[in-house]
Amino acid sequence: MYENLTVGTSESRKITVDPDRTIDFMGEDCRVYATPSLVRDIEHTCRDLIVERVPEGQDSVGTIVSIAHTAPTLLGMEVTVTATVTEVDGRKVVFEVIANDPLDTICKGRHERFIVDIDKTQARLRQKAAKLQES
Repeated sequence: MYENLTVGTSESRKITVDPDRTIDFMGEDCRVYATPSLVRDIEHTCRDLIVERVPEGQDSVGTIVSIAHTAPTLLGMEVTVTATVTEVDGRKVVFEVIANDPLDTICKGRHERFIVDIDKTQARLRQKAAKLQES
């Protein structure tokens, strides 16, 4: 169905850990890459890989994220997030993800996304919003 989206296709993204990507609840000396920010960066990397390979008018949404965030990354360090397609089943795309900073592998895991038609998704969201207004 998606001839440009095949098992083994991979994409990497380099990210510098800025203050907005860090935790702040343990004070300035303990600012490290926050897990929610890492998940966001993984999702964006996977989404970009898909969007570059599907027809215009299609995009993707995340459905499952399962990672182990195993090492801290300091403020200002660079992280490389790599996503590799491990399965394409119709509109479902499964990725193996790994993230490294210059010293450690900081994350390994799996992420699933579902390819959607943007117009159909917008229509579904409008219907849901209308139901909300009715209740």
